[in-house]
Amino acid sequence: MITHMVLFKLKDRTPDSIARTAEVLRSMEGKIDVLRHIEVGTDFLRSDRSYDIALITKFDSMEALQAYQAHPVHQPVIEHMASVRESSVSVDYES
Repeated sequence: MITHMVLFKLKDRTPDSIARTAEVLRSMEGKIDVLRHIEVGTDFLRSDRSYDIALITKFDSMEALQAYQAHPVHQPVIEHMASVRESSVSVDYES
């Protein structure tokens, strides 16, 4: 199993902006066949080192992760995230 985790810090860190962006990420659920699991969480501590949103996705293989990256449902999400994020960090690991 491959886990792909991304943390996003948004330009607009208001609760409404964070909630709208989390819904954009959640909108992929059930629409991408290779996406085995999706979890989207929003930070509640709001400390200086906090990121606003965590995206955790799981795939059967590296090939499935690559298919997800190129999937047509994922493309507008990538565009949205590029327009609203201040920064992001990611980690991909096998379990």
